[in-house]
Amino acid sequence: MATNAPVNSTAPITPSERMAVRASLELQDREVVFVGIGLPNLACNLARVTHAPQLFMIYESGTIGTLPARLPVSIGDPTLVTDSLAIVSQADIFQCYLQGGLIEVGFLGGAQVDRYGNINTTVIGDYNQPKIRLPGSGGACEIATHSQRVLIMMRMSPKSFVDHCDFITSPGSKMESNKPGRDLHQSRSALKLPGGGPTKAITDLGVLEMIDGEFTLTEIYAGVTVDQVKQNCGWDLKISSTLKVITEPNPEVISILRNRIDPDRMYL
Repeated sequence: MATNAPVNSTAPITPSERMAVRASLELQDREVVFVGIGLPNLACNLARVTHAPQLFMIYESGTIGTLPARLPVSIGDPTLVTDSLAIVSQADIFQCYLQGGLIEVGFLGGAQVDRYGNINTTVIGDYNQPKIRLPGSGGACEIATHSQRVLIMMRMSPKSFVDHCDFITSPGSKMESNKPGRDLHQSRSALKLPGGGPTKAITDLGVLEMIDGEFTLTEIYAGVTVDQVKQNCGWDLKISSTLKVITEPNPEVISILRNRIDPDRMYL
């Protein structure tokens, strides 16, 4: 990663930094991860230079075993090609690697997520007359469908963590349906979806873990209260009886994040 003028490592830690550090700890050495741009990009590259040096990163644009010299701006950034193990077509990425069951970890985010981990990146409001037309699925539906496990990274608010998604772009543990003759809560197994589905949601307030098919608050950051989390959630969130407090990241890790991973503050 490139290094510019040092950033003050003693400045207060931001929510984005907490999310990136916490998400990086979910990644193990040698795991195959489908990397997304944004905060997931930070988390994956931070894991690679700290505790998972052989993290096997794949980007949607077609780079395999990616070793970027600096933080990529987008999936089309030339730095992804440098020192990568292979470069293949986007069709091969999805058909051979993702649909072939080779992706162990997929990162996703969106405009809305519900208690079952269903994600909306399509529309806000009615599909035919939406209030907002969003970018759509891209590869998100396939990532959610085929990855062995999915990590969601989103900031919490009642508008983003909702009781019901206006549209389900990417499937979670259960899919709600209002169509006649269909089960209101269809499971992944009933729909024969091959992947493991979402396991955790890393947020700016804490961590939600998928337990018995529904998100449960299992971790909060130091200084955050359960009431704060509930106020920013659109459903009656379950709270773990063994709720943990996430300690502040090591200053050395924050220094790496600020000065080595993202010195230009592209995502931080």
